[in-house]
Amino acid sequence: MTPEEINAIMNLADINVDGKLDYIKFCKLYVATNEQCLKTALEKLEIDSKMRLQQLGSHLEGSPESGISPLSKLSPRIPRNIDQETMLNRGDGRNSTLQLPARKHKSSVSFSISMSTNNCGNSKLLEPNSIKEWQCAQSKGCFFLEENGEVVSHQYKIHLARRSTVYLTIRPLNLSQEEGLLSPWLSVDTALYLLKENEGQANLQLVCFTELRNREGAVQDVQRDKNQGADVLMEEAAGTQINKYKIALMYGWSGELGSGLYYLIPFTTGCWLKKEKKHITEEAKLVGRGEKGELFLTKKFRSALSDIFDIIDLDGNGLLSLDEYNFFELRTSGEKCDDDAWAVCKENFDTKKNELTRQGFMDLNLMEANDREGDPSDLWVTLHSMGYNKALEMVEACPFIIDIYAEKCRPRIKAVRMGSGGHHFEKVVCKSVINKGDATILDSHESVFLHTYKSDFRITSVLENKSENKAIIHVNNELSKNCVNNRSLNIFAVEVAPKSVMVCQHVMPVNEQQEWVYNCVYSLVP
Repeated sequence: MTPEEINAIMNLADINVDGKLDYIKFCKLYVATNEQCLKTALEKLEIDSKMRLQQLGSHLEGSPESGISPLSKLSPRIPRNIDQETMLNRGDGRNSTLQLPARKHKSSVSFSISMSTNNCGNSKLLEPNSIKEWQCAQSKGCFFLEENGEVVSHQYKIHLARRSTVYLTIRPLNLSQEEGLLSPWLSVDTALYLLKENEGQANLQLVCFTELRNREGAVQDVQRDKNQGADVLMEEAAGTQINKYKIALMYGWSGELGSGLYYLIPFTTGCWLKKEKKHITEEAKLVGRGEKGELFLTKKFRSALSDIFDIIDLDGNGLLSLDEYNFFELRTSGEKCDDDAWAVCKENFDTKKNELTRQGFMDLNLMEANDREGDPSDLWVTLHSMGYNKALEMVEACPFIIDIYAEKCRPRIKAVRMGSGGHHFEKVVCKSVINKGDATILDSHESVFLHTYKSDFRITSVLENKSENKAIIHVNNELSKNCVNNRSLNIFAVEVAPKSVMVCQHVMPVNEQQEWVYNCVYSLVP
């Protein structure tokens, strides 16, 4: 702070105007001011969110279950010299329904695409015959749902030493410990976008993306039926006898790649990974006390921590390296663990080969509970940021596993950051739709275009505005059948900035064992 700022605060807190500071009153003033600022900021956020929803049909607001931001926890689990205990609690949001006023439209175009139950098997992902002889690299990762509905995930670099035929796959990872149970996130769709930096160019260019998938498991359809309350057996939903322990649907790509460095960005449409609406009546217990008053972690909490350990153990070796642990710290506290803190961790908790064991990870969380004398607030911040609700169910995250096979060299994969990909990645998704989809003109000046990409299991629309003025497009999905979109709204509007492109919506079938009809009207608003 500048001396002027300090003097201003001192003058404000000088109650008796005698040049002296009443420290107790100053502390009370500080806390009251902080709470008022937080309240005002939350009210503004809620108003802005509602206005955006009403005007432009954005994602639904956050549910009460996700009231704490992942970055609201400022204190890391590993001891440091400075103990930051401040936590900022985010306010509850409410789901809203969009009511668009009646408007005259310049022009409109209607799309109707019928997808039969056979469509989803037309383009099957085929594994190369000789793949057992290829070399493989593997990494885990996770999609996380943010408060604003945005999805973030681990992102990777891939290195190929020489030109080779490559087979890329991604699938949701089942972590259920109990026999016969399937993880709820197995219904989430996944994809991979492979990018490469061209020589002399700063921007990454799209190389390929996963357009195919296999039908092994048929878990997806069953889980969605169960989520909607239908009493459907897995065998009935799949139409065949299948193994209940098979993995979820696998999405992939196969082709030849040159040597060099590539960037791999996982992707999900947001059609199935959404803010949870389930009301939790009873909060799960995280810690308890023994006969002598000592704290312990409950069985249910230890099970959740074990799943979290499996997620953040990216290379699957049963240990956490500093890099792996730091992805967890960045997600849950917004900070990295430095070398000194990691050295303290290794001195106090069980490690092997300079990496943290599962038991060490458990003890680290127990230490955090002891530091707070049994108060589970910080532990809940960790759980919420990892996608758990108050019932200790992972509902706003989707762990996945990536496999990379190469025929002529050993591929290498390394997680390098966690994020959404940002504006540049959205442009990459738009480019993939423009390159492979069909274009339709929305206005008489041929300046606003609708691009529609259709695969066996997804339809994506992109809006392109080539004019010097912004364009507002009204979208109506009311006549679609057996469909779900990533915006959670049947009617909405989007604003496209001048000289720009943007993803309008992703649409997928609710139940792939039934016909689904994509019937959408796009209207340009004056």
